[in-house]
Amino acid sequence: MNTASMIQISLGAVLINNFVLTRMLGLCPFLNVSNKISNATGLGMAVTFVMTMASAVAWIVDSTVLAPHNAAYLRIVVFILIIASLTQLVEMALQKYSPALFESFGKYLPLVTTNCAVLAAALIATMENPYTGRPFTFLEAFINGVMSGAGFTLVLILMAGIKGKLECVNVWKPLEGLPIALITAGLIALAFLGFSGLHPPIAAGGF
Repeated sequence: MNTASMIQISLGAVLINNFVLTRMLGLCPFLNVSNKISNATGLGMAVTFVMTMASAVAWIVDSTVLAPHNAAYLRIVVFILIIASLTQLVEMALQKYSPALFESFGKYLPLVTTNCAVLAAALIATMENPYTGRPFTFLEAFINGVMSGAGFTLVLILMAGIKGKLECVNVWKPLEGLPIALITAGLIALAFLGFSGLHPPIAAGGF
């Protein structure tokens, strides 16, 4: 994979086709967990790690087992099992070898299992790279997983920072809570729309 392709995948995953702001995936943690920057960072790290590993393992399983046996219809079921297994393994490893890290990081892992953005990243890894017109290679799938997680973390931290500012101002009562959060999310999405000119976005129905 050349440098240009790597930059395209990275920019696409973080800015142009961000899971939260463009695909509207992972909205539950985006709106409810991102109350503090520390919480947003912890959840973002957990999602990035599992998303990266899920993308890599999904690519391997699909290219060696599912695709050769014409079993692509099992992708969703198999990938959900992979994500749940990876999350459980990470949780067990942290609890055993790093209790302190588990206390601050492990509490977010159950949220990762049910995060639809992680499943979407795994599915994308088995499909065609929109920037090259051919299927993702293993390295491309891995980088897409890393950068998709980075984009998810970025918007979580942005939202947490804005929510912290909103707590210090008077918000019209009917807009308190979820309504102002949705309005804020829409404004952030509009700001990110400015990056769409860097490259044509991936179609929302691409997976």
